[in-house]
Amino acid sequence: MQDSLVVLSGNAHPELAKKISEKIGVPLGEMEVFKFADDESFCKINVNIRKRDVFIIQPTCRPVNDNLMELLIIIDACKRASARSITAVVPYYGYSRTDKKDQPRVPITAKLVADLLTVAGANRLISIDLHAEAIQGFFNIPVDHLYALPIFIHYIKEELGIEDLVIVSPDAGGVARARAHAKRLGAELAIVDKRRVGNLDETEVYNVIGDVKGKRCVLIDDIIDTAGSITKAGEVLKEKGAKEVRAMVTHPVLSPPAVERIEQSPLEEVVVTDTIPLPPEKYSKKITVLTVSELLAETIKRIFYGESVSSLFV
Repeated sequence: MQDSLVVLSGNAHPELAKKISEKIGVPLGEMEVFKFADDESFCKINVNIRKRDVFIIQPTCRPVNDNLMELLIIIDACKRASARSITAVVPYYGYSRTDKKDQPRVPITAKLVADLLTVAGANRLISIDLHAEAIQGFFNIPVDHLYALPIFIHYIKEELGIEDLVIVSPDAGGVARARAHAKRLGAELAIVDKRRVGNLDETEVYNVIGDVKGKRCVLIDDIIDTAGSITKAGEVLKEKGAKEVRAMVTHPVLSPPAVERIEQSPLEEVVVTDTIPLPPEKYSKKITVLTVSELLAETIKRIFYGESVSSLFV
């Protein structure tokens, strides 16, 4: 039966796709994905996928528009090649931060991307730590929303220990995520609260809700982009008496000057996952990368065999 499972990869993260295919025990399907001289993307699938279940590994990370267009083109090619089912495996869902209309005359791009994937022909989406849970509702197809939580929990237990541990949300919006980690670990919870005082051009004031003095703090977040918020949160925690501060973040977008900020910050370690490839210029002795390949491989196998995915997180 496994002969009908096909794993394809675009150019966004071939290393992750290779790891996933190895763990599943299925070789990557042969495919050409390239650009013509005029910058138009094109793909050609070189294996028979008729009446087969296809899983396309393609995070929509930088360059976001190129990787998104590649994914749409591959989905279209699979649909026209009569694949039985097409699952878009998008570990990092680009445009996820534009998930609501919070200003006049702005788009909800996360919904637009959901529509594009569906219209292209995707029958299912797999993603990890969506920026907003509500994005699942933007799709009219099944969405398997996975969490990096068990990967981080295992790392904390095996490498750090839970003595004097406090899980910290770097802002009010991430409290639910931090609470889930704290509950699994039996640890205390704290929140870094940021607010402006006076006019918009006046300084921001940071307060810490919870006891962090003499404690080992772990900041939990979904995306680290320019690293401004999380490094500032680390500074505030140290000022409040934290013994040591680390961060665990699922998606390492790491736009400049993120690496420099991390290097100069009081953060002892920033643990990320490989939902997004980390090029050499973004390497740092402070950054530790954990793989999501096993989680994604197990999810793909469970979907293929009709087994429960939610039981992975019980």
